[in-house]
Amino acid sequence: MARDVLSIGQVRIHSGSATREEAMKEAADILEAVGAVTSAYFDAMQQREQTVSTYMGNELAIPHGTNETKAAILESALSVVRYDGGVDWGGEPVTFVIGIAGKGDEHLEILSQIAILFSDEDEVERLKTAQTPEELYQLVSAAGV
Repeated sequence: MARDVLSIGQVRIHSGSATREEAMKEAADILEAVGAVTSAYFDAMQQREQTVSTYMGNELAIPHGTNETKAAILESALSVVRYDGGVDWGGEPVTFVIGIAGKGDEHLEILSQIAILFSDEDEVERLKTAQTPEELYQLVSAAGV
């Protein structure tokens, strides 16, 4: 499953910070670039965010679309972006922004794997100290995501 939803090109590390909107746009752009979503998905992410924050705790946000916008999802995929300068996510500090596009119910399984990974503070620390996108990709993939 990991090879399908996440490839090395979908993992990025930025030394600086971003706004919540910039981070969501990058997440959507990565998903669109691999053919997982249409250009409508960014709007879907924004709609979801207006309804309920996708901040999950432990410096993690998981922007994704609403159920009404399933048509914008072509296949399941993830994007993983680390912002070392942080993102202000509606008042919450976020370092990791993981964009999710899930076809059917596949996103539920992906979400649970990510939740398990980020519930372990030692794992989060390792993810934060990964030096390269390749290293970050290996750590996320090893978690079964």
